[in-house]
Amino acid sequence: MKYLFLLASTAMLGACNGSEPAQPPAENTASVTPSETAAEPGMPTDAAGYVAKAGAGDLWEIESSKALIEKSARDDVKAFARMMIDNHTKSTAKVKAAASEASIEVMPPALDAGQQRMLNEIRGADASAIDAIYLRHQKSAHAAALALHRAYAANGDTESLRKAAGEIAPVVSEHIRELEKLAGETRDAGQ
Repeated sequence: MKYLFLLASTAMLGACNGSEPAQPPAENTASVTPSETAAEPGMPTDAAGYVAKAGAGDLWEIESSKALIEKSARDDVKAFARMMIDNHTKSTAKVKAAASEASIEVMPPALDAGQQRMLNEIRGADASAIDAIYLRHQKSAHAAALALHRAYAANGDTESLRKAAGEIAPVVSEHIRELEKLAGETRDAGQ
């Protein structure tokens, strides 16, 4: 189980390891060149791999946030979830536009097994537990998303997608900062 847990956290956007991002959030990763940053293990540098992982991550963010909104009683967490739906819909559109510019076909996104498991956990949570479960999964999913977008911005094989990844990474960094605030509020409320 631990091996699956570690494999999922490395191989997908919606990982469930609860760790902080490996690097502090960058303000602008669009100017990073392949020679400045080595490819991160497990991160795609090919357009098709990046588009698939980014699409699956956005789909997970949108669906998990919809599930949260249905059950949560916390207005601040629901506001964050609405922001996730809006921002990840925009990042999907940005990646699709960049792929289209490069004449790359975009297939409909599909959740991997780990993402589906986490989504099922959020959907199955009762109102008293959903906020904590959602925030925990959001934290790890955003750490993985930040790593994906930074790695592709630095090492990707398609210029238009590298540019999109570089524009998306700072948005993901902001989401991580918002999650840290929400986590602090949750700890304060529990004391």
